[in-house]
Amino acid sequence: MSLERSARIVGLGYDYGAQPKEPVTACNLCGSTEFVVLTHRDRYWYAAPAHACRRCGLVFLNPRMTADAYGAFYNGVYRPLVSAFHGRQIDARTIQGEQRDYAVERAALIRPFIGRVSGRAMLDIGGSTGVVAAHFAREFGLDGTVIDPAPMEVEEARRLGLETVTGLIEAHDFGTRRFDVVIICQTVDHLLDVSGTLARVRRIIAEDGLLFIDIVDLRAAYLRNWSVEDAIKIDHPYYLTEPTMVAYLHRAGFDVLRTDFAADHLHVSYVCRPGQARDVLPTRASVDELLREIRFVQNAPRG
Repeated sequence: MSLERSARIVGLGYDYGAQPKEPVTACNLCGSTEFVVLTHRDRYWYAAPAHACRRCGLVFLNPRMTADAYGAFYNGVYRPLVSAFHGRQIDARTIQGEQRDYAVERAALIRPFIGRVSGRAMLDIGGSTGVVAAHFAREFGLDGTVIDPAPMEVEEARRLGLETVTGLIEAHDFGTRRFDVVIICQTVDHLLDVSGTLARVRRIIAEDGLLFIDIVDLRAAYLRNWSVEDAIKIDHPYYLTEPTMVAYLHRAGFDVLRTDFAADHLHVSYVCRPGQARDVLPTRASVDELLREIRFVQNAPRG
């Protein structure tokens, strides 16, 4: 990390080490307790170890901040930290241009499938400023609800005429409500309970509904900069790969209709519909290959 970037991050005064944390004792995907320690710091140089499940290959921070600590983090630290890392202002206003471009691209991806949906209720999990939800609502005639833990971003979504909920999806009860379209855009890596969230989505989505979800592909992230540590960051409790994300979806009861490698070569998107849950996991061979590749990247000479 450059001295200038380091100084910007230190200047925030955020004491990650002092934040309340909790250990991860079982894999969120498969339940295994056999872990491999991959890294000992994240891209901000915080002491944030990342572990991998030896059985399925899921990568996650361990220990990680508690839900309350993450709530405070998103309330006032997250955007300033990302701004300090990139050296430019990134906040609820400046991100909206990028979100509009993303919304147009993703709407084009799901358009061939949206006609199969009979209702109009849409839920955007981690919907930020509501730009994506508002675009989808206009394009497809949907009634949008946004849930996000960042109050300033939720306020922007409210100004767009969307129903809003401030908080973490893991802590909110939608009761008997059902949604016809659920979108989880650039959010799944931020969740504290991916398995539980997808199970909840399966319960609240209509049987002819549509789920859109995308991931930051861990392999693409560490191969891009040839650094595993630079792919790890405290704002992402989880790090998904194609095998682990597909396993999550199948185990939660979703069928994948289409997969898309985004133009940024970093994100992978999935368009899904409700189906039957399947007890599938990545193969042991694919997990071994992932761990070997990580060790190779960590130890190969850099030009």
